[in-house]
Amino acid sequence: MSFTAETRHRHPVFLGTPLDTYGFGLFLLCCLGALPVFWSGLVHLGEAWSRPEYSHGPVIPVLSFYMYLRELKAVPPPTGPVTDRWPGLALIALGLLAAIAGNLVGIPDIVTYGLIVWIGGLVLVGFGWSRGILFWPAVLHLVFMLPLPNMIYWNVTIALQFLSSEIGVWLLRLLQVPVYLEGNVIDLGTYKLQVAEACSGLRYMFPIMSFTYVFAVLYRGPVWHKLVLLFSAVPIAVLMNSFRIGVIGFLVDRKGIEQAEGFLHVFEGWVIFLTCIAILFAMAVLMQRLSGDKRHLGDALDMDFSNLGEQFRRVFTIPASGALIAMTLLTCAISAAWVLAPARASVTPERDSFVLFPMNTGEWRGERTLLDPEVEAFLGADDFLSSNFVSPAAAAPVDFFVAYYHKETDGSYIHSPAACLPAGGWEVFRIDPTRVDLPGTDFGGLTLNRAIIQKGLSKQLVYFWFEGRGRSTANDMVTKFHTVSDSLLRGRRDISVVRLITPIGEEETEAQADERLKNFLTAHIDYLPRFVPE
Repeated sequence: MSFTAETRHRHPVFLGTPLDTYGFGLFLLCCLGALPVFWSGLVHLGEAWSRPEYSHGPVIPVLSFYMYLRELKAVPPPTGPVTDRWPGLALIALGLLAAIAGNLVGIPDIVTYGLIVWIGGLVLVGFGWSRGILFWPAVLHLVFMLPLPNMIYWNVTIALQFLSSEIGVWLLRLLQVPVYLEGNVIDLGTYKLQVAEACSGLRYMFPIMSFTYVFAVLYRGPVWHKLVLLFSAVPIAVLMNSFRIGVIGFLVDRKGIEQAEGFLHVFEGWVIFLTCIAILFAMAVLMQRLSGDKRHLGDALDMDFSNLGEQFRRVFTIPASGALIAMTLLTCAISAAWVLAPARASVTPERDSFVLFPMNTGEWRGERTLLDPEVEAFLGADDFLSSNFVSPAAAAPVDFFVAYYHKETDGSYIHSPAACLPAGGWEVFRIDPTRVDLPGTDFGGLTLNRAIIQKGLSKQLVYFWFEGRGRSTANDMVTKFHTVSDSLLRGRRDISVVRLITPIGEEETEAQADERLKNFLTAHIDYLPRFVPE
């Protein structure tokens, strides 16, 4: 059978509209056939949407579908053959390959991004390139339903915690409230408030960015108006979250710690969110007035809900085509290959538990230390060593810490000391990749991150790097790349972070502190392969 022209078999009628059983059947088969490839990504989305910062996720596909139906009114059914469907097939293949790659390396974020690319391909195959490209705002909006990759999420969270804390403290000082900021801890004297992950502002930022995107798409005004609204979403969310922190600090100072807890805390959050939306509306009205547009804002928004039901029924009249058949066959074939392929064995290397790590080596004597339960849960490591070592020949102790992860790519993320140390109130003055020579060891030397941190009058020297699978790397992005490649080629995803800290005394130079950490590493680094397999 040739499909150079549109082939239609319309026998039944659905909701008053002739149903193309052949075309819609192919479309439905394609969607069902894609489930095995994208399943891990869908499960990942469900888990992410259960978290408060991504609880808006289920609304995003609904809004995207509304934008799709809205644009569909401007795209009438074709009057002749559609010959530019094949670029969509290339996009379908790209989305499927991305999903396979994400499944192979165990990174569901890649699978979810592949899903959006695949959906874009569906639209282009269904309408052809020239008409399907009109729906890009609806497809692009789906990005807002995806959780940020953990590496980006934690760095953004920590940065927003610090920024919100600083602006909130500035506001408290304007209100004549005595306050001191140490990292992300606001010290009010009687009470201390920690600006935790939940207070970073991400819970507002994600839904506000989504709302602003839809608002800008529906707004009938100059392009520069739309851009101003889009780029205003993030600073508005940050500033209003900082205002919320300042208000909570003021109420705690005046009324007590209960003002930062329970219903009032949640209520303040909703008030701030709605205030952010009101500010965006006010900005749109102001720009209208400044540009001479006297319309009401409601008239400037394309909120026409008429005939959406009719457009919805068009989904069931998808015409069969050669590209649609090819799309269905490609999707089902790749899904079948993925399901039938033998399971890739994940290699779990043998290693010793950190409870066996030597506490007495040469002149060095160590003592294990405990982590706060919240810190340990936040760390999420499968095994770790937290210890303090001293030596008669050393002027100060060495804090030695190693965290080991069996599978870094399965949604977990190593929290780099570069991001975590400031959370404790330490200011990072300098951080540079540095080559450290360790003569007489199997390592011989390695490149690590060397940082100088300070809190008040206390100054410390920090070494840290990422160790695993026979590699020592200083850059977390490079580490992630090696983890992905080793997952594909070796079935290995294990990784660890190693961190050493020593104080720099008032009468001591940085060079002397460097020598202390080098001496410690020389005495202990050859033990690492027992606990962090090569």
